[in-house]
Amino acid sequence: MSLVNVLGLSDRVVDFIYSPQILTRFGNVDLVIACGDLPYYYLEYVINSLDVPVFFVRGNHDQPLEEAMGGGLSGPRGAIDLHRRVFNQQGALLAGVEGSIRYRNGPFMYTQEEMWLHVFSLLPQLWCNRLRYGRYLDVFVTHAPPWQIHDGSDLPHQGIHAFRWLLAVFQPAYHFHGHVHVYGPNPVTESQFERTHVINAYCYQQTCLELPGFSKKTRSFFEENISC
Repeated sequence: MSLVNVLGLSDRVVDFIYSPQILTRFGNVDLVIACGDLPYYYLEYVINSLDVPVFFVRGNHDQPLEEAMGGGLSGPRGAIDLHRRVFNQQGALLAGVEGSIRYRNGPFMYTQEEMWLHVFSLLPQLWCNRLRYGRYLDVFVTHAPPWQIHDGSDLPHQGIHAFRWLLAVFQPAYHFHGHVHVYGPNPVTESQFERTHVINAYCYQQTCLELPGFSKKTRSFFEENISC
């Protein structure tokens, strides 16, 4: 079991992260997980500054194309889009689903039924993980929270039934999400659901994870799309 220093990001650009201070504060980070509603230029700055793997999903406020120098960006260059995909990152098994519940017209919003289809698309790869590595998943990454965990009573911040089911059945060690903004004293940003530690990455959250098999031998990274 390896201890992995992870920086979770979501929903808000943090001034000191988008500055040279990022190296002072987060120079020891091994992995970055971005949970949506962040400008692509911001994530590119994190990639270029920290030189570590960056995985992301899009949120309901993201755009299919972001204006940038040299043309439009459909995603942050150098980051790995986890939506409906499963990856083995240096021994750590990650998967993700983008977006929130559909509460108006726009990109990256889905009905509860469509979210079930996104989750079901991961199942063959999760079963493959079980055969190859003896476990289904280590880290699940989404924008919206699971149903009745960190979610809101209003429709836009409603949690996703399929996410809660995935946690109960496949039992990843960690679930990172965003979407739910955190205000006030003593906010709840971390919860335990059965065997999964659920983390709201709003703004930023630096967390030390226990991940089996994760290798820190190199600062460069590779991606392996899991397939049987």
